[in-house]
Amino acid sequence: MTISKSKIAIGLLVVGIFAVVFGTVLVFVGPIIIDDQIVKNVEINPKNELSYTMWKDIPVPFFMSIYFFNILNPDEILAGEKPMVEQRGPYVYSEKRWKDNITFHDNKTVSYQEYRQYFFEESMSAGNESDVVTIPNMLVLGASVMMENMPFPVRLLISAAFKTFKESAFLTKTVGELMWGYDSKLVDFLNSYFPGMLPVKGKFGLFAEFNNSNTGLFTVFTGQDDIRKVHKVDSWNGLKHVNYWNSEQCNMINGTAGQMWPPFMTTESTLPFYSPDACRSMELIYQRPGMIKGIPVYRFVAPKTLFANGSDYPPNEGFCPCRQSGLLNVSTCRHKSPVFISHPHFYNADPALLETVSGLNPNEEDHGLFIDIHPETGVPMNVSIKLQLNLLMKRVSGITETGKIAEVVMPMIWFGESGYIDGPVLNTFRTNLVILPMVMEYMQYIVIGFGLGCIIGAVALILSKKVRCLTLSFRPVGSILMLTTDEGLDDD
Repeated sequence: MTISKSKIAIGLLVVGIFAVVFGTVLVFVGPIIIDDQIVKNVEINPKNELSYTMWKDIPVPFFMSIYFFNILNPDEILAGEKPMVEQRGPYVYSEKRWKDNITFHDNKTVSYQEYRQYFFEESMSAGNESDVVTIPNMLVLGASVMMENMPFPVRLLISAAFKTFKESAFLTKTVGELMWGYDSKLVDFLNSYFPGMLPVKGKFGLFAEFNNSNTGLFTVFTGQDDIRKVHKVDSWNGLKHVNYWNSEQCNMINGTAGQMWPPFMTTESTLPFYSPDACRSMELIYQRPGMIKGIPVYRFVAPKTLFANGSDYPPNEGFCPCRQSGLLNVSTCRHKSPVFISHPHFYNADPALLETVSGLNPNEEDHGLFIDIHPETGVPMNVSIKLQLNLLMKRVSGITETGKIAEVVMPMIWFGESGYIDGPVLNTFRTNLVILPMVMEYMQYIVIGFGLGCIIGAVALILSKKVRCLTLSFRPVGSILMLTTDEGLDDD
């Protein structure tokens, strides 16, 4: 039994029209379906196993790399000469992060505390924690600046205390002691006579308060009622704004907690976040597109205005009193200690800062911070946050330990926190949130193309049938004409 070309043409035409209509509908409905799936996967909801696990336990390898500025000429600095340093490191620590005390609220917010724990990774480091380095003694030089305006007898008393406890302007200790703490009788003395002056009561170390600690009580929006608000901070430690700074704008708690952002980003989007360690909100800006293991990303970086002073960038006036651009004075949230935050090696800072210390070589590749983020979901694929800790040191009258130190903002250490999605988590993320939406997007055009192909095929069959019919209808006429002509010739 054969099927006529007419029936085949009609069948192809019906299938083609249906496919084109269905594909056209997908063009309009497909993006809505894709966006709906993204929304369901990125909102903070225990029912969403993939995104909730990533948010809660952060199954991503995080590392903190520490670099010390080892002082090469401590005696010359005391005599008023320019400091000379050499970078030592990195000393790498794997970082475990997890959220605890998670509580969901009726107003579509969730509260939690995020804890962090560090483990030294000798195989990834340029040395070990027993390495010895020399850095400024914060207990001496920091306290000296803090006591600068105290009565002269008080400064003499402080100097006598330094001598009693054999504390000098510069400290030579192992990396492990400087990081996680060492016993100091001076700390006990200062806590006894000047309570609240120091943030610690036991061992004194640069990161002693960070290990096995949390970053405060965050309350963020879950996005279940408005995905544009997901991960945005509602309050921190119960506060809607902080009171460290001198303007309402600078005290605002903006953006997220710095781990994820709302989805559907564009090149006009920014990445605002609140950092408890910096005591302020910060904002990164779009730089360029990129690709990480088949996943499209946008790179966001710190603008040059991030740590600019109020003179160069008026909105930052609230963070003052300021020094040169490139320095953030965090003394107001660090127990009045003369501590400044900057980019490593004073990258993107006033060039004058580089003239005060020898041994610094800033460049974007090594010292610029960035976040590579998947714009459709707001999930970071690769993170590298780099900051430097600096101490203001200078000669203080009455405190002989400060010698003739010329006033300088002295780099002590810089650290980089990095993390990236890899392994099974990356594969699951790519499949659910990249490949499947991409397949759905391509499918609509494939269906339309298939439909158009069927329609063209149907038209071709119909046209070919008409041509055949016309050919057959003209052949008898032609034969008669030819016969008539032939007969006429024969008669002649």
